[in-house]
Amino acid sequence: MSRFKSAAVSFVTFFFLILCKAEGAAAHVKLAETPPRGWNSYNSFSWIVSEAEFLDNAKFVSQNLLKFGYEYVVVDFLWYRKFELGASVWSAGHDVIDEWGRPIPDPGRWPSSRDGSGLARVAEQVHAMGLKFGIHVMRGISSAAVEANTPILGAKGSPHNTSRRPWLAADIAVPGTACRWMSCCFMGVDATSEGGRAFVKSLYDQYASWSVDFIKHDCVFGVEDFRLSEIELVANSIAETGRPIVYSLSPGVQAFPDMGREVSSLVNMYRVTGDDWDLWSDLKTHFDVARDFAAAGLIGATNARGRSWADLDMLPLGWLTDPGAPVGPHRWCNLTPAEQRTQVSLWAIAKSPLMYGGDLRAMDSATLSLITNTRMLEINAHSVGNHELLSRSPSHFGLSECKNTSPRRWSLRPGPHSKHGYEVCWTSEAPSKKMWRRGGDPLLECFKWTPFTNGSQEVTTSSNLGFISSPRDRSGCLAADVLGIPNSDVQQARMSESAGCSRGEPNQLWRLTLDGELRNDYTGFCASVADTAGERIWVARHPSDKMWRNPPRRGVVAENTYLVCKAVDLWDGRDLDVVEKSIGAIVEAHGAAAFALTCAGL
Repeated sequence: MSRFKSAAVSFVTFFFLILCKAEGAAAHVKLAETPPRGWNSYNSFSWIVSEAEFLDNAKFVSQNLLKFGYEYVVVDFLWYRKFELGASVWSAGHDVIDEWGRPIPDPGRWPSSRDGSGLARVAEQVHAMGLKFGIHVMRGISSAAVEANTPILGAKGSPHNTSRRPWLAADIAVPGTACRWMSCCFMGVDATSEGGRAFVKSLYDQYASWSVDFIKHDCVFGVEDFRLSEIELVANSIAETGRPIVYSLSPGVQAFPDMGREVSSLVNMYRVTGDDWDLWSDLKTHFDVARDFAAAGLIGATNARGRSWADLDMLPLGWLTDPGAPVGPHRWCNLTPAEQRTQVSLWAIAKSPLMYGGDLRAMDSATLSLITNTRMLEINAHSVGNHELLSRSPSHFGLSECKNTSPRRWSLRPGPHSKHGYEVCWTSEAPSKKMWRRGGDPLLECFKWTPFTNGSQEVTTSSNLGFISSPRDRSGCLAADVLGIPNSDVQQARMSESAGCSRGEPNQLWRLTLDGELRNDYTGFCASVADTAGERIWVARHPSDKMWRNPPRRGVVAENTYLVCKAVDLWDGRDLDVVEKSIGAIVEAHGAAAFALTCAGL
């Protein structure tokens, strides 16, 4: 049986720690017992994926990923839109509907549907591969159905009617409720009306008849398009089909925990961010969101359907297309290898569903090993108590360019406000004994430094050289957003164990280089300034493990005087030394490190 014990993940300053120990299994639930995994067509094909392309990717999942828990293959949006001249994500007039106003597959891209079976033949092939089949659907009713004013299907295969007349599409459509990001093509339905309920029921009865196992319901969640009444109606309609269908919501733009609480009892997954693409600017926004939903206790919340999970979106890795593009995959992921590892690390520790987005027909070995790391996958599935332990924002680290191009000199001196702290100060004058006086000196700004103890590199006789922290005036020359400063040859940093710092010995003279390093030319020693991206520390544990008794001190990843832990690097599987006090790693920019700890009391 596989084991993960305790783990930590650190990056660039983002650092995770997962504290867990023994073997065990989660309690049985109906659906989504663990965060669902699979493949989704969106990041690689946008809306134009064909039946053949979809099934080729499903075959790869079956042969290579199913054994790692990837079981769902999902056709993303507009499988009912004709791929023809003038058709795009934002164009009306190209959608295929049946006589009841319900979307049916574009027969040009989905030839097996030409016999009137919808996507049932595709689902049959997917199931034969041992996988589960999913589709994307939009909210409400299509403008094509409203314009045609199609009748609403009743329970007995005939138009749904009252004593007066049959219900029609125009009766249930709600004007002014167009989907924000596809305003031309869909609008809400009146979920309180008899006809509206009948229409939604007919949709999900049809999907169940196609043997669909997963529904991604779009344009119903997030600040811009929250449609709780439709979510409730769809959840009930799915339940009434009697088919076990995982219910997922999208897109989640600006979603917040209170919104998650309203739907967690109704669904199995709900997106909590906008679309995530292969850009660091997209990826980094997920840290705060993941933190907030974890802190709200919403990870794996139980409901009548099983469990629900906050969804950080697909993994845009590998061979990709572009958002909304009318072309298939044509480029590699823009994220660096370090950023890709960070993304998988965060998705794992935050227990997000793992839906791979790249074209699997072009899978490379590095990406495959990334998404099939068994230690990270087990954490994603079985860890508990997942939460962010510590966050240091970008403003706490680094030095920025001075807007004034005149030479500045930098100095480091013991800070009067902290026993072990230092202050970084600058002046337009050359360093002199005068500048270190308590009063009457020409210093223009000072910023507190927090200490760190020396690691493998000795920096000087002083052990309290520190990382830059908490500038008091972010608009000043030392605003913390860019590493390095100009004219480094004339910029210097001084440190000394003495408060006066007046002796000026060579071993107290430090030069700040463009790459953020403090260099002592006399000794040849260096000290690195922390990266400006900030630091995140997440922790979790195995369900059978007990929490550590003492919280870690600030600046220490984890500490407990009563425990001794054996550490394993979760990414490469290396056994590390026994850890008695703390554990950490040197990580490249935007990178991550992860550790599993097996601990015993002393």
